[in-house]
Amino acid sequence: MKIEMIYLVFGAVVILALIFDLGLLSKKNTVISLTNALTQTFFWVALSFLFFAFIWHENGKTDAVQYISAYLLEWSLSIDNIFVFIIIFSFFKVKENSYSRVLLLGILMAIVFRIVFIALGSELVARFGWIMYIFGAFLVYTGIKMFGSSEEAEFNPEENWAYRFMRKFMRTTDEEPDGRFIIMKNKKAYFTKLAMVVIMLGLIDIVFALDSIPAVFSIIPDPSKKLLIYSSNIFAVLGLRSLFFLLRGAASKFDYLQQGIAIVLVFIGVKMLVAEWVHLPEWVSLLVILFCIAGAIVYSIYHKRKGEPKEITE
Repeated sequence: MKIEMIYLVFGAVVILALIFDLGLLSKKNTVISLTNALTQTFFWVALSFLFFAFIWHENGKTDAVQYISAYLLEWSLSIDNIFVFIIIFSFFKVKENSYSRVLLLGILMAIVFRIVFIALGSELVARFGWIMYIFGAFLVYTGIKMFGSSEEAEFNPEENWAYRFMRKFMRTTDEEPDGRFIIMKNKKAYFTKLAMVVIMLGLIDIVFALDSIPAVFSIIPDPSKKLLIYSSNIFAVLGLRSLFFLLRGAASKFDYLQQGIAIVLVFIGVKMLVAEWVHLPEWVSLLVILFCIAGAIVYSIYHKRKGEPKEITE
């Protein structure tokens, strides 16, 4: 009965928070200021930590630490995703007053995919325990590859599989959307650039989820604790929109964030591979995540690379 109550509380909190965010903190077709973005970011982070306190009260310290560790991991991965979002918005020349609505729809679409992936991953882990070793090896490989690359600079929307899929199988138009997602021409519906951005954000999150979902299972290995996995993922993804507006102007300040995230992925991958012989307390993962992400941000501020990522242009 307790778990059912927590699910109800989580669902109610998310719905009410979205209503509050959309109704009071966001207005249609308006430019989101830095102050507004900071307010929204604080709102979502504070809400996530309040849920952490609620989990601690209801389920105890272990579940609470697992939840907040998974949330911080997803949150840090979300920051890295913002680099790709910046390039997508620049490529499609999205007007600034459409950012908020497009991001919201893309993120809601991403949440649906996350729920499907988590349900599938939980079922696989429950049926085939050995799959955790595959997850671990994949994360180690991904982390090593990420450490030596610069994916945000290499990402090219025009060559991306999601973009080519839309151009091939959907009826699209390059006509100025004027805030519309669909344009009717000759009694036929055409998807505008805004609709393409929404779909692309949702589809590309599938690629992001291939890293983040296995990583979360390393922190919360018990497949019966799906609530902790769902809540940590959804709170992190919901806060991504406000985080985008807060960080897009400062994207060039975090040159080494990707390397910090890569170290975290290697650590949790190794942790999954040796879990049968070496058991680390939940707080160790939390400290490693905090240290690596904070360290990467501080290092980025004081050690600049040559060149800067593209800024969004209308």
